[in-house]
Amino acid sequence: MRFGIFLAPFHPVGQNPTAALQRDLEMIVRLDELGFDEAWIGEHHSAGYEIIASPEVFIAVAAERTRRLRFGTGVSSLPYHQPLMLTDRMVLLDHLTRGRVMLGCGPGSLPSDAWMMGIDPLRQRDMMEESLEAIMALLADDKPVDREAGWFTLRDARLQLRPYTRPHFEVAVAATISPAGPRAAGRFGCGLLSLSATVVQGFDVLGQHWQIMEERAAQFGTVASRDAWRLVGPMHLAPTVDQAREEVRYGIELWVDYFRRVAALPLAPEGVEGADAIIDALVDNGFAVIGTPEQAVAQLQRLADQTGGFGTFLLLAHDWADPQATLRSYELFASRVMPAMQDSARTLVESRDWAVANRAELMGGAGAAIMQAIQKHAEEQASS
Repeated sequence: MRFGIFLAPFHPVGQNPTAALQRDLEMIVRLDELGFDEAWIGEHHSAGYEIIASPEVFIAVAAERTRRLRFGTGVSSLPYHQPLMLTDRMVLLDHLTRGRVMLGCGPGSLPSDAWMMGIDPLRQRDMMEESLEAIMALLADDKPVDREAGWFTLRDARLQLRPYTRPHFEVAVAATISPAGPRAAGRFGCGLLSLSATVVQGFDVLGQHWQIMEERAAQFGTVASRDAWRLVGPMHLAPTVDQAREEVRYGIELWVDYFRRVAALPLAPEGVEGADAIIDALVDNGFAVIGTPEQAVAQLQRLADQTGGFGTFLLLAHDWADPQATLRSYELFASRVMPAMQDSARTLVESRDWAVANRAELMGGAGAAIMQAIQKHAEEQASS
């Protein structure tokens, strides 16, 4: 299992946005140092909270400050872009990062974004699939692509610069609860980004979504890979449950308020007021882990059991706790949760236990060797 972050980001209004973006970059650098695998960066244009307008620009800066993290657009809202232009920008970024980018696709999540561009919400999912079809055709080979979708035109279109990654960078499609995401991903052989994996409704349809993926892949002759399936969910970890709960009092009510009054995703509990009640609701329904590394491991195992297996878990970034506590949570995840799920610490424990079990024999031999060396030295001294 691989691990990463899904950074929308969620920054409450009223704070310095420049400083918030700088903290995001600093956090990305720290995640790279901690051994995380991926960072997915959002695209939004309104409502004040999610303030990264261009994932590509943010990724270009972040990639220069990191060594191994792979970056995805999380997600590029396809109805907002002419597909040739978006594909061309991603190809450039693929070269600039030497193959560390991925294209995440979605219809667009904020109704206010679509409103400002005059996009009919009922058309967004169809527009996404029309655009994705064009993008995959452009990436497939250097033959000219012709498309007339009403809202965009491609005429003898081709990429003058081919992707750095061969045959092309990874493409993934976002899914929440509706079947639109897995239908498109299965049709085009893309990965799946399950953004609502721990929401009650989203958790319940994970198996159904994978079935759709496999059916569509069989229909269109593509491949549905569990290794390219990414699940997203929020966690905040601390050494104790009480400490974790106390730390998220910092911002969890503001986060819930945003999802209740502005955003379209069904992430916040309804009819629950006060930090303690909100924390209880988010934990009790399985949406979030606000507690210890052991509880995080249990949540990941629960997701693995529900899905039958997936490739990457992405922590949903949030400002529930202050920046210092948030970084400590990521550090705790890297040091305690990742080894448990990747089985990277088991052999160390086994080696330690073997040494303990055989200590008497091992120390006896070491002691005998020391005495032998002392005696040999004494004999050499006596004979000289």
